[in-house]
Amino acid sequence: MPQITIERSPHLDHVDWDGFALALHPVVVETAAAKLEACKTRVLRSVDESVGGESEHHAIVNVSIALLAGRSEETKAKLTEAVVELLRKHVGPVDGLTVHLSAEVRDLDASYTKAVL
Repeated sequence: MPQITIERSPHLDHVDWDGFALALHPVVVETAAAKLEACKTRVLRSVDESVGGESEHHAIVNVSIALLAGRSEETKAKLTEAVVELLRKHVGPVDGLTVHLSAEVRDLDASYTKAVL
């Protein structure tokens, strides 16, 4: 915990996603009282994407953060706002593309378990 998944457009290969993840972890720690060493991020590059009636001229990034239950809705909203602001800084505008940025925070299911080998 936290389990962070970044789904991102192939149009955004120029972005330093590792740098974004490393900048995101302290934001999660500060905002949601997580431990830095517990932050785990995966970046998934999409293959196909569409927005409205188009499959061109758009790029999509969605950051999903799953936390152990117990954070207030206010904390979750503050975290998503901080994530989108950090995305704005790291992704920036891209000529010829409309870039769609989003973030969500959800509670992990009570069945969540983990192991470290």
